[in-house]
Amino acid sequence: MILVTGATGTVGRALVTELVGQGVAVRAVSRDPARADLPAGVEVVAADLTDPASVTPHLDGVDAVFLVWPSTDPTATASTAPELVKALALRVPRIVHLSASGAGDDPASHWGVVERAVTSAGVEWTILRPTGFAANTLMWADQIRAGDEVRWPYGEAARSLVHERDLAEVAAHALTRDGHTGARYELTGPVALTQREQVRAIGRALGRELRWTEMPRPEAVELLTGALGDASFAGIVLDGWARFVARPEPVTDTVERITGRPARPYAEWAAERVDRFR
Repeated sequence: MILVTGATGTVGRALVTELVGQGVAVRAVSRDPARADLPAGVEVVAADLTDPASVTPHLDGVDAVFLVWPSTDPTATASTAPELVKALALRVPRIVHLSASGAGDDPASHWGVVERAVTSAGVEWTILRPTGFAANTLMWADQIRAGDEVRWPYGEAARSLVHERDLAEVAAHALTRDGHTGARYELTGPVALTQREQVRAIGRALGRELRWTEMPRPEAVELLTGALGDASFAGIVLDGWARFVARPEPVTDTVERITGRPARPYAEWAAERVDRFR
Protein backbone atom coordinates (compact mmCIF):
# COMPACT_ATOMS: atom_id res chain seq x y z
CA MET A 1 0.00 0.00 0.00
CA ILE A 2 1.36 3.38 -1.07
CA LEU A 3 0.08 6.61 0.50
CA VAL A 4 0.22 9.42 -2.07
CA THR A 5 0.00 13.00 -0.83
CA GLY A 6 -0.62 15.76 -3.34
CA ALA A 7 -2.59 13.10 -5.21
CA THR A 8 -4.61 15.55 -7.29
CA GLY A 9 -1.58 17.65 -8.28
CA THR A 10 0.46 17.45 -11.46
CA VAL A 11 2.89 14.76 -10.32
CA GLY A 12 0.67 13.10 -7.74
CA ARG A 13 -2.09 12.38 -10.24
CA ALA A 14 0.41 10.94 -12.72
CA LEU A 15 1.91 8.79 -9.95
CA VAL A 16 -1.47 7.43 -8.87
CA THR A 17 -2.17 6.45 -12.48
CA GLU A 18 1.27 4.82 -12.79
CA LEU A 19 0.90 2.81 -9.58
CA VAL A 20 -2.64 1.67 -10.40
CA GLY A 21 -1.38 0.56 -13.82
CA GLN A 22 1.23 -1.58 -12.05
CA GLY A 23 -1.40 -3.15 -9.81
CA VAL A 24 -0.18 -1.39 -6.67
CA ALA A 25 -2.70 -0.49 -3.96
CA VAL A 26 -2.97 3.28 -3.52
CA ARG A 27 -4.39 5.41 -0.73
CA ALA A 28 -4.64 9.00 -1.97
CA VAL A 29 -4.73 12.03 0.31
CA SER A 30 -7.01 14.90 -0.69
CA ARG A 31 -8.49 17.83 1.15
CA ASP A 32 -11.70 17.21 -0.82
CA PRO A 33 -12.10 13.52 -1.73
CA ALA A 34 -15.44 14.15 -3.45
CA ARG A 35 -13.66 16.20 -6.13
CA ALA A 36 -10.49 14.11 -6.47
CA ASP A 37 -11.56 12.30 -9.68
CA LEU A 38 -8.90 9.58 -9.40
CA PRO A 39 -8.86 6.15 -11.08
CA ALA A 40 -11.26 3.45 -9.96
CA GLY A 41 -9.97 1.34 -7.11
CA VAL A 42 -8.02 4.15 -5.44
CA GLU A 43 -8.88 4.70 -1.79
CA VAL A 44 -9.26 8.48 -1.36
CA VAL A 45 -9.04 9.86 2.18
CA ALA A 46 -9.48 13.35 3.59
CA ALA A 47 -6.50 14.93 5.33
CA ASP A 48 -4.52 18.16 5.60
CA LEU A 49 -0.74 17.75 5.79
CA THR A 50 -0.41 20.86 7.93
CA ASP A 51 -2.52 19.02 10.53
CA PRO A 52 -0.60 15.78 11.22
CA ALA A 53 -3.40 14.44 13.41
CA SER A 54 -5.62 14.31 10.31
CA VAL A 55 -3.06 12.13 8.51
CA THR A 56 -2.16 9.53 11.12
CA PRO A 57 -5.50 7.62 10.97
CA HIS A 58 -4.70 6.76 7.36
CA LEU A 59 -1.29 5.18 7.94
CA ASP A 60 -2.41 1.66 8.84
CA GLY A 61 -0.90 -0.88 6.46
CA VAL A 62 1.06 1.73 4.51
CA ASP A 63 4.43 0.53 3.16
CA ALA A 64 5.67 3.84 1.72
CA VAL A 65 4.64 7.49 1.48
CA PHE A 66 5.04 9.88 -1.43
CA LEU A 67 5.37 13.25 0.27
CA VAL A 68 4.60 16.56 -1.43
CA TRP A 69 4.65 19.49 0.97
CA PRO A 70 1.85 22.02 0.22
CA SER A 71 3.37 25.29 1.50
CA THR A 72 6.07 27.57 0.05
CA ASP A 73 6.38 29.54 3.30
CA PRO A 74 9.61 28.54 5.12
CA THR A 75 8.34 29.73 8.51
CA ALA A 76 5.04 27.87 8.29
CA THR A 77 6.85 24.81 6.94
CA ALA A 78 9.34 24.80 9.82
CA SER A 79 6.50 24.85 12.34
CA THR A 80 4.53 21.92 10.90
CA ALA A 81 6.51 19.76 8.43
CA PRO A 82 8.88 18.16 11.01
CA GLU A 83 5.87 17.14 13.11
CA LEU A 84 4.21 15.52 10.10
CA VAL A 85 7.38 13.68 9.05
CA LYS A 86 7.84 12.41 12.61
CA ALA A 87 4.28 11.07 12.60
CA LEU A 88 4.88 9.33 9.27
CA ALA A 89 8.17 7.81 10.44
CA LEU A 90 6.52 6.24 13.47
CA ARG A 91 4.24 4.16 11.25
CA VAL A 92 5.76 3.93 7.76
CA PRO A 93 9.21 2.51 6.84
CA ARG A 94 9.84 4.50 3.62
CA ILE A 95 9.34 8.11 2.52
CA VAL A 96 9.91 9.44 -1.01
CA HIS A 97 9.87 13.23 -0.99
CA LEU A 98 9.28 15.42 -4.05
CA SER A 99 11.61 18.37 -3.48
CA ALA A 100 13.17 20.65 -6.10
CA SER A 101 16.39 21.14 -7.99
CA GLY A 102 18.66 23.42 -6.05
CA ALA A 103 17.06 22.64 -2.68
CA GLY A 104 20.47 21.81 -1.30
CA ASP A 105 21.69 25.30 -2.16
CA ASP A 106 19.18 26.95 0.16
CA PRO A 107 18.77 25.04 3.46
CA ALA A 108 16.45 27.75 4.79
CA SER A 109 13.92 27.29 1.99
CA HIS A 110 10.74 25.29 2.52
CA TRP A 111 12.31 22.54 0.40
CA GLY A 112 15.39 22.49 2.61
CA VAL A 113 13.30 22.33 5.78
CA VAL A 114 11.31 19.32 4.59
CA GLU A 115 14.38 17.55 3.21
CA ARG A 116 16.13 17.81 6.58
CA ALA A 117 13.09 16.45 8.37
CA VAL A 118 12.85 13.49 5.99
CA THR A 119 16.54 12.59 5.96
CA SER A 120 16.79 12.71 9.75
CA ALA A 121 13.59 10.75 10.43
CA GLY A 122 15.26 7.36 10.85
CA VAL A 123 13.43 5.61 7.98
CA GLU A 124 14.32 4.70 4.39
CA TRP A 125 14.21 7.88 2.32
CA THR A 126 14.66 9.07 -1.24
CA ILE A 127 14.70 12.71 -2.32
CA LEU A 128 13.52 13.63 -5.83
CA ARG A 129 14.87 16.99 -7.03
CA PRO A 130 13.28 17.83 -10.39
CA THR A 131 13.94 20.89 -12.48
CA GLY A 132 10.90 22.85 -13.69
CA PHE A 133 7.78 20.90 -14.61
CA ALA A 134 6.79 20.98 -18.27
CA ALA A 135 3.23 21.38 -16.98
CA ASN A 136 4.09 24.79 -15.52
CA THR A 137 4.08 26.21 -19.06
CA LEU A 138 0.30 25.83 -19.04
CA MET A 139 0.48 29.30 -17.49
CA TRP A 140 0.68 30.55 -21.09
CA ALA A 141 -2.49 28.75 -22.19
CA ASP A 142 -4.88 31.69 -21.79
CA GLN A 143 -2.62 33.94 -23.90
CA ILE A 144 -2.22 31.30 -26.61
CA ARG A 145 -5.93 30.61 -26.79
CA ALA A 146 -6.51 34.35 -27.18
CA GLY A 147 -3.91 34.99 -29.90
CA ASP A 148 -0.43 34.31 -31.25
CA GLU A 149 1.59 36.30 -28.71
CA VAL A 150 3.05 35.16 -25.38
CA ARG A 151 4.15 37.98 -23.07
CA TRP A 152 6.42 36.79 -20.28
CA PRO A 153 9.82 37.68 -18.78
CA TYR A 154 13.22 36.14 -19.51
CA GLY A 155 12.62 34.62 -22.92
CA GLU A 156 16.23 33.42 -23.10
CA ALA A 157 16.05 31.53 -19.80
CA ALA A 158 16.93 27.92 -20.68
CA ARG A 159 15.29 25.17 -18.65
CA SER A 160 15.50 21.38 -18.83
CA LEU A 161 11.79 20.91 -18.17
CA VAL A 162 10.74 17.46 -17.02
CA HIS A 163 7.56 15.57 -17.99
CA GLU A 164 5.33 14.67 -15.03
CA ARG A 165 5.10 11.08 -16.27
CA ASP A 166 8.87 10.75 -15.97
CA LEU A 167 8.70 11.99 -12.39
CA ALA A 168 5.86 9.56 -11.68
CA GLU A 169 7.81 6.62 -13.06
CA VAL A 170 10.91 7.46 -11.04
CA ALA A 171 8.80 7.93 -7.90
CA ALA A 172 7.10 4.57 -8.46
CA HIS A 173 10.51 2.87 -8.65
CA ALA A 174 11.65 4.52 -5.41
CA LEU A 175 8.40 3.69 -3.62
CA THR A 176 8.07 0.04 -4.64
CA ARG A 177 11.61 -1.22 -5.29
CA ASP A 178 14.78 -1.49 -3.28
CA GLY A 179 18.06 0.22 -4.09
CA HIS A 180 17.01 3.87 -3.81
CA THR A 181 17.46 4.47 -0.08
CA GLY A 182 19.55 7.52 0.73
CA ALA A 183 19.55 8.80 -2.87
CA ARG A 184 19.03 12.39 -3.92
CA TYR A 185 18.01 12.25 -7.57
CA GLU A 186 18.42 15.29 -9.82
CA LEU A 187 15.72 14.81 -12.46
CA THR A 188 15.55 16.74 -15.73
CA GLY A 189 14.25 16.62 -19.24
CA PRO A 190 16.58 15.53 -22.08
CA VAL A 191 17.64 19.04 -23.19
CA ALA A 192 17.52 22.66 -22.02
CA LEU A 193 15.21 24.89 -24.07
CA THR A 194 14.79 28.64 -23.71
CA GLN A 195 11.32 29.84 -22.85
CA ARG A 196 11.15 31.33 -26.33
CA GLU A 197 11.91 27.86 -27.77
CA GLN A 198 9.25 26.30 -25.54
CA VAL A 199 6.66 28.67 -27.01
CA ARG A 200 7.79 27.73 -30.52
CA ALA A 201 7.37 24.03 -29.63
CA ILE A 202 3.80 24.69 -28.49
CA GLY A 203 3.19 26.55 -31.75
CA ARG A 204 4.45 23.59 -33.78
CA ALA A 205 2.12 21.26 -31.87
CA LEU A 206 -0.76 23.62 -32.66
CA GLY A 207 0.27 24.19 -36.28
CA ARG A 208 0.58 27.91 -35.59
CA GLU A 209 3.43 30.38 -35.40
CA LEU A 210 3.60 31.93 -31.94
CA ARG A 211 5.74 34.93 -31.07
CA TRP A 212 7.42 35.89 -27.82
CA THR A 213 7.22 39.40 -26.33
CA GLU A 214 9.36 40.25 -23.33
CA MET A 215 7.39 41.33 -20.25
CA PRO A 216 8.92 43.83 -17.78
CA ARG A 217 9.81 42.19 -14.49
CA PRO A 218 7.59 44.40 -12.28
CA GLU A 219 4.53 43.31 -14.25
CA ALA A 220 5.60 39.67 -13.93
CA VAL A 221 6.04 40.04 -10.16
CA GLU A 222 2.47 41.30 -9.86
CA LEU A 223 1.05 38.49 -11.99
CA LEU A 224 3.01 35.73 -10.26
CA THR A 225 2.17 37.05 -6.81
CA GLY A 226 -1.49 36.82 -7.70
CA ALA A 227 -1.08 33.29 -9.05
CA LEU A 228 1.14 31.96 -6.26
CA GLY A 229 -0.25 33.98 -3.39
CA ASP A 230 3.28 34.70 -2.14
CA ALA A 231 5.26 37.75 -3.26
CA SER A 232 8.57 36.46 -1.88
CA PHE A 233 8.20 33.14 -3.67
CA ALA A 234 7.31 34.97 -6.88
CA GLY A 235 10.59 36.83 -6.57
CA ILE A 236 12.50 33.58 -6.04
CA VAL A 237 10.94 32.12 -9.21
CA LEU A 238 11.86 35.18 -11.26
CA ASP A 239 15.40 35.25 -9.87
CA GLY A 240 15.75 31.65 -11.00
CA TRP A 241 14.68 32.48 -14.56
CA ALA A 242 17.13 35.38 -14.58
CA ARG A 243 19.97 33.00 -13.66
CA PHE A 244 18.97 30.56 -16.39
CA VAL A 245 19.60 33.24 -19.04
CA ALA A 246 23.34 33.16 -18.38
CA ARG A 247 23.55 29.65 -16.94
CA PRO A 248 21.03 27.15 -18.35
CA GLU A 249 19.62 24.45 -16.12
CA PRO A 250 21.72 21.29 -16.15
CA VAL A 251 20.68 18.14 -17.99
CA THR A 252 21.06 14.74 -16.32
CA ASP A 253 20.48 11.16 -17.44
CA THR A 254 18.89 10.14 -14.13
CA VAL A 255 15.46 9.38 -15.59
CA GLU A 256 17.01 6.98 -18.09
CA ARG A 257 19.24 5.32 -15.49
CA ILE A 258 16.28 4.58 -13.24
CA THR A 259 13.50 3.82 -15.73
CA GLY A 260 15.58 2.34 -18.54
CA ARG A 261 14.41 4.82 -21.18
CA PRO A 262 15.29 8.43 -22.04
CA ALA A 263 13.43 11.32 -20.51
CA ARG A 264 10.50 12.51 -22.62
CA PRO A 265 11.20 15.67 -24.67
CA TYR A 266 9.22 18.86 -24.13
CA ALA A 267 7.80 18.63 -27.67
CA GLU A 268 6.14 15.34 -26.70
CA TRP A 269 4.58 16.94 -23.65
CA ALA A 270 3.31 19.87 -25.76
CA ALA A 271 1.77 17.50 -28.34
CA GLU A 272 -0.01 15.57 -25.59
CA ARG A 273 -1.44 18.78 -24.07
CA VAL A 274 -2.31 20.53 -27.32
CA ASP A 275 -6.02 20.71 -26.46
CA ARG A 276 -5.17 22.75 -23.36
CA PHE A 277 -3.80 25.49 -25.62
CA ARG A 278 -6.67 25.58 -28.13
